[in-house]
Amino acid sequence: MELIVTEKDNAARRLSEILSNGDFDTERRAGVNVYRWGGTRCIGLSGHVVAVDFPPEYDDWRDVEPVELIDAPVRKRPTQEGIVRALRLLSRDADRVVIATDYDREGELIGKEAYELIREVNEDAPVDRVRFSSITEREVTEAFEDRDEIDFDLAAAGEARQIIDLIWGASLTRFLSLSARQLGDDFISVGRVQGPTLKLIVDREREIEAFDPEDYWELFADLLKREGEETDAEDSFEAQYFYEDDDGTEAERVWDEATADAVYDRLREAESATASSVRRRRRTDEPPAPFNTTQFIRAASSIGYSAQRAMSMAEDLYTAGFITYPRTDNTVYPEDLDERELLEELSMGRQFGDDAESLLDLDDITPTEGDEETTDHPPIHPTGELPAPSEVSDDEWEVYELVVRRFLATCAPDAEWEHLRVVTEVDEGDDAVGVDDGALRLKSNGKRLTEEGYHAVYPYFSTNESYVPDVTEGEALGIVDTAFEAKQTQPPRRYGQSRLIETMEDMGIGTKATRHDVIQKLYDRGYIESDPPRPTGLAKAVVKASEEFADRIVSDEMTAQLEADMQAIASGEKAFDEVADESREMLSRVFDELVESREEVGDHLQKSLKADKQLGPCPECGDTLLVRKSRAGSYFVGCDGYPDCEYTLPLPSTGKPLILDEVCEDHELNHVKMLAGRKTFVHGCPQCQADEADEEEDEVIGVCPDCGEEHGGDLAIKRLRSGSRLVGCTRYPDCDYSLPLPRRGEIEVTDETCEEHDLPHLVVHSGDEPWELGCPICNYREYQSRQAGSELEAIEGIGEKTAEKLKDAGVDDVSSLKEMEPDALANELDGVGPDTVRGWQAKAD
Repeated sequence: MELIVTEKDNAARRLSEILSNGDFDTERRAGVNVYRWGGTRCIGLSGHVVAVDFPPEYDDWRDVEPVELIDAPVRKRPTQEGIVRALRLLSRDADRVVIATDYDREGELIGKEAYELIREVNEDAPVDRVRFSSITEREVTEAFEDRDEIDFDLAAAGEARQIIDLIWGASLTRFLSLSARQLGDDFISVGRVQGPTLKLIVDREREIEAFDPEDYWELFADLLKREGEETDAEDSFEAQYFYEDDDGTEAERVWDEATADAVYDRLREAESATASSVRRRRRTDEPPAPFNTTQFIRAASSIGYSAQRAMSMAEDLYTAGFITYPRTDNTVYPEDLDERELLEELSMGRQFGDDAESLLDLDDITPTEGDEETTDHPPIHPTGELPAPSEVSDDEWEVYELVVRRFLATCAPDAEWEHLRVVTEVDEGDDAVGVDDGALRLKSNGKRLTEEGYHAVYPYFSTNESYVPDVTEGEALGIVDTAFEAKQTQPPRRYGQSRLIETMEDMGIGTKATRHDVIQKLYDRGYIESDPPRPTGLAKAVVKASEEFADRIVSDEMTAQLEADMQAIASGEKAFDEVADESREMLSRVFDELVESREEVGDHLQKSLKADKQLGPCPECGDTLLVRKSRAGSYFVGCDGYPDCEYTLPLPSTGKPLILDEVCEDHELNHVKMLAGRKTFVHGCPQCQADEADEEEDEVIGVCPDCGEEHGGDLAIKRLRSGSRLVGCTRYPDCDYSLPLPRRGEIEVTDETCEEHDLPHLVVHSGDEPWELGCPICNYREYQSRQAGSELEAIEGIGEKTAEKLKDAGVDDVSSLKEMEPDALANELDGVGPDTVRGWQAKAD
C-alpha cells in the first residue's frame, strides 16, 4: 500500500481527485478522513501536528525562573492526537510513503515531522518527496513522476526557527509578565519577530505624536480660453501659483502669510493671464510585475482585505487548484510557463474571455518581470482551472479575480499618457516677496490616457485624467475664479498592514510565510487596534521598557541576523546546533541586562498598564474608574478606590474593551470600544449605557417555554446595563431562560407568529435594509447550527465525531433525529445508549 501525506485535508482530497481520476472513496481512521483508491491511501494533516515545548517540570511560572528556559531541553509533543494516531495506523501497513506537503520551509518541516512519526512504526518503507507549485493535474502528475527526497537542511531551518522562537518568546513573556504581575489570560506576550515589528509601529506613532505642524498657504486660479463663439465656466481649468525657492526648484507652498496675502490680492484683481510656456510629452506606463506574496497582500489591501484574510483565501484557492502557491518571493515567470496556453484556458470562461482573447490577438506576448527571481515557486498566478460560482465565496472570487487580472496585466501592452504642462503669467504689478520680476506664475498640469494598454484588463490602478485645453504660447486666458487655501503640514501616516509588511521585508524582519501572522498576533494580544494599526498603551510600555533595559528585544538587526542564519542552515552553510547555540548566547546577554532592572521594568509596565485602563472620575468617591476583569474572565468598570468604594458599571460580555480618546460630556468618562473580531463595535460611555438600560421598560412578546406553564413566566425584550439586548424571562433570576438579540437597530415586533413556538417574528431596522430576524427561538437555533458547523452539533452533547456517526446512520438533521426510535438508533451507534439518544431528542425540542 502506498501512503500519501499532504499538509491539509482539502489538499488530500484535491490530490486524490487528480491521481484517481475522481474514482476514490472516503473512510474514517481515528476520526480523520482517509481517501483511498486501488492500493493507495491519502491523508491530510492539519499543518503542524506536533509542537516543540518544554518538559512539564518547566510549566510552573512561579517555581521556574524565566532565565532557566534558555538552556532547558526542548521536546516534541502531538497537538493533533487523532491525526497522529491515524497516520501511525496507516503507516504500519505502508510499503511506500510519499510526502506531498507544501513546497517551502514550513512545508518541508511538516513533512519531516510526518516522516519521524512514520519511522516510529515503520522503519523500512521508502519515503519520497514530491513538490509542486499548484495543485493542478499537470503539475501533480509531473511531480509524482519525478519524485525526490526530503530536504532535511530546509526542514532544519524551519525547526531552528520553531525552537528559537519558543525559547525567546517563552522566557521573555514569562519575565515581563511576572515582573508586571500580569498573569492569567492578560499575560504580556513578547516574541522574537513581534518585538521589532511592534517597535516599527510604536516609533511611527511617536513621530505622529511629536509632529509639530507648520502653517502654509496655496493659491489657485481657474483659467478659461477666450477664443470661440461661446465660453462656459464649466470648461475652465485649474492653475496653481508657484515660484522658485532658494535652490532653484519649483515650490507651491507659501510659508509666510503676508506674502500669501499679497499674491492673492494680485490674483484676485487680475482679469487675465498669458501662456508663457506650453510643453507636451508622452509617457509610457508599463504594466506591473507579477505578484509575489508582499505585492499580492498590498493589492488585496487596496480592495479591502487584511493581510491575514487575503492570505487565508489565497491558500484556499491554491489548495482548490485555482492559483499557484501564494508564499513566494519570485517576480519572474519560469521559462516553462506558456503564457498563450494559459490565456487560452482563461478565454474559455465567461468572466475573462473577452480580455484574454484581446491579449491573444497580440503578435507578441512578453510578460513583465520584477527584480526578484527565485527557483522554488513561480509568482502567484492563475492555473487555468476556472472555479464554478458554487466553488468559491464572493470574497474568494474577488481575490481570485485580482490574481487573474494581475496575470492578464503582466501580458498586456504598455499604456500611453499624454501630458500637457501650461505655465501662465499674470500681468506684472508691484513686486511681492517670492515673486520673480514682479510676475505671478501659474502652472497647470493635464494628462490624458491615449492608449489604455494594460488598464483595459487591470482596473485597480487609477486612470483619472485632468483636463487642460490646447493653448498656444502667447495666448491670453481669462481668470474666472481664485482660491486662497490655508493648510498645515501633516504628520507621517500610520503604516497600513501591506505597507508594514513591505517595511518588514525591507528590514529582514520575519519571512513571507510569517509576516501577516505576526501582525495578527499583535492584534490578538491587544498591542495594536484599528486599521491602519495603532499601538495601545501596553504596546508603548513594552517597547519603552525594552529600549531602556534590553534593546535587543526590539532590535531589527538581531532578528534579521537570525533570519539570515536560518537561510544559511537551509543552504547547508551552517549547522542547526551552531545557530541555536548562538541564539541562546544572545538571549543570555539580554537577560543579563533585564535581571538587574527587574523591579524598574515591573514598575514601568504596571504604571503603563494601569494608565491604559483609566476611564475617568468615579461619580461616588471621585477616585478613578478603571476597566477591570472579574475572576470569571468578564470585563467590567470598577473604582480604583476598591474596597472602600464598590461602584461598578457593566460592560458587554462579548469582546475585549479598548478605551477610546472620545470623552462623554456628561460624565467625563472615555468611550469604550469592544474588540470582538469582525463583530467589533463601539459601546460608548458605560455610564450612559447603564442609565439608558435602567430607564427602558421591558416589552412582553410571549410565554416563557421553560417556566410559563408552571409559574406564569413571560418572555420580554430586555436591554441590559451593559448595552446588550436579549429576549429573557420576566421571572429572572428565578428563571434564566434567554435568547440573544442584535445590539444595534430598532426592533419591530410584527403580527406574524411562529407556528412552532407561538412567538411573534421580529424585524431589526438598521441601515438601508431591514433584517428579518423571525422567531427569536428559531433564529438562535439556526445561529447555533452555523457556529457548530451543522444543525446536529448545535445540540449539547453532540460533537463533530458524533455528528459524523449520526450521518452515517442516516440522521442528517434535527428533524430526522426526533423521528428516530431511540433503541434502534442506539444500536447503530457504537457506545451510545437509548437514554443518551432520548436526551438529545429532548434538547432538540
